[in-house]
This record gives sequence, structure tokens and C-alpha cells, in this order.
Amino acid sequence: MNTKNLIKIALIAMVRNKMRTFLTMLGIIIGVASVIAMLAIGQGSKKSIQEQISGMGTNMLFIRPNSDMRDGVRMNSSSMQTLKVKDIKVIQQQCPAVAAVSPLVSTSGQVIYGSKNWPTQIQGVTPQFLTIRKLSMKDGTIFSDQDITSAGKVCVLGQTVIDNLFPDGESPIGKTIRFNKIPFKVIGVLSAKVENTFGQDQDDIILAPY
Repeated sequence: MNTKNLIKIALIAMVRNKMRTFLTMLGIIIGVASVIAMLAIGQGSKKSIQEQISGMGTNMLFIRPNSDMRDGVRMNSSSMQTLKVKDIKVIQQQCPAVAAVSPLVSTSGQVIYGSKNWPTQIQGVTPQFLTIRKLSMKDGTIFSDQDITSAGKVCVLGQTVIDNLFPDGESPIGKTIRFNKIPFKVIGVLSAKVENTFGQDQDDIILAPY
């Protein structure tokens, strides 16, 4: 029996058994659609996770001081001051594979503007920190190397800090805030990054010259 006759018999059978044909087609359609949907969900989740990880800054290496023993007391690594600015310069000069490097000193406290206040974290960094963490400026500008050299009291704010200190939509650029007892002039605003993979608010931050 040739192919032409087989196709003809199949068509006749499909016409005579419409319900069976419909159910068979429905099963095939649902099966194929389910596979496509699962692949799309998987690829979408993969891309979302990659974007979140990338948003935190990829190919990063954190160098922290080790803990130490002083007078019989084990000191925490956070209390060590063994890393110096000269170490950063050595990395810049002798490690060509390193695209950007920045010191990082941080502390938590209360930031105040007028009658508003908010508990947050301030991080002392260099302008290269934006490249490392894939941050960008929404408004204003980042502080300069001159600000670092002169220990300038300037800063840029994350969106969460702005929302709590300037809830009426007032621009923070040019305003003076206080972190604990230290005044800082706001010169820039960071673009929003929302929460990272670990649920940490990446916009609840203040950056200043280290």
C-alpha cells in the first residue's frame, strides 16, 4: 500500500472519529505546550539569577585582614588594621589582571537630615568602587580623587536613604546631612538596585571618600 492511500485512510478515520481525533490532538498540544513552558520558565529563572548575581558585582575578590593574638587575647579580624593604602597601590601596579581596586571601610549609624533620621551604613571607598559593584549615578556626581586626598566631607546616597530622609521628593543634591556627628554634603544619588539574592537592600547605603 502506497503512501497516498495511507494518508487517505488516515483522513477518513479522523473524520469518522472526530472526538477521538480531537482528544488525541489535545493531548499532543498540551504535552508540547507543557515542555515549552517548562523550558521557558527554566531559562527565565536562570537569566534572573544570573542578573541578580551580576548585579552584586562579578569576579570580585575581597581581601580582609586575618585575626590576631595580642597579649593572650584573640582579636577579631574586623579590629585589625594590617591593610594599608600602599597595599592597594601595589595591587594596581603589579596585578595587570585586576581591572579595578578600592579600599573599603564601613560602619553603621544614624543619618540625620532636619527632623528625619534613618539607621544605615556608610562605606568609605574610591570612585572605582562603582565599577567593581556595577553601580551607576542617577543624579549628581561621584566624589573625586581630590576629595579623597583632602578627606572631603562629601557623599552619595542610595535610594532607600533618600526615601527616608527626603520623603517629599526633595532633591538631596547640595543638602548637608549628618552621619552620627559628622556632616556630609550630598553631591550625588545612586541608581536603584533593590535587593540582592540574599535579601539585602543594596540601596540602603551611603558612599563617601575613604
